[in-house]
Amino acid sequence: MSPHNSRLPPRDHARKGLYLITPEASDSAGLVERVRAVLPFAALLQYRDKQSDAGLRLERAHALKSLCDEFDVPLIINDDVALAKSVVAGGVHLGEDDGAIADARMQLGDAAIIGASCYDRIDLARAAVAQGADYVAFGALFPSPTKPLARRATSGLFAQAAALNVPRVAIGGITPDNVHAAIAAGADLVAVISGVFDAPDPVAAARICAAAFD
Repeated sequence: MSPHNSRLPPRDHARKGLYLITPEASDSAGLVERVRAVLPFAALLQYRDKQSDAGLRLERAHALKSLCDEFDVPLIINDDVALAKSVVAGGVHLGEDDGAIADARMQLGDAAIIGASCYDRIDLARAAVAQGADYVAFGALFPSPTKPLARRATSGLFAQAAALNVPRVAIGGITPDNVHAAIAAGADLVAVISGVFDAPDPVAAARICAAAFD
């Protein structure tokens, strides 16, 4: 194992539960505190930031990595392999235009968790797993306030992807009210942004989503 990933957790293909994704935020300290409150309920945390510059993204990624280490939750970086490597994150999540899985594996090492957005297509999921992805994500499963124009995935995709033998992530519009439907469809992880962070009580929302897997 290369030195830069020597502190990463072992790859966990059986991971299930709540996959929290960070909301957009103008205040770094506020973001960390919002995440801290709900992180005890998370199986994974993804840092997603489409607005900040590179310096601020690095600062926030370091802060979130320290927080994730405190709670023993892997930090996944959205779209940015170089940033994931810089902060020794648990892994990276790649969309269809975010670079090759094989290149990410080469940069981050065997222990990294590499996930792939597969949208509404089983062929993308099969290709991603063939290339070494550790999980595949389908969505939007429900209408999403974060991505209102996102492609819609059918619940049948999760059954089709069962043979791939990697965790299947449901994303898009998931809330405490519909999380059971996502799990019933076959989701091993539910990726949530607004369903937790914009809820009247984020801690209660996170607890409900996590408990749905019990």
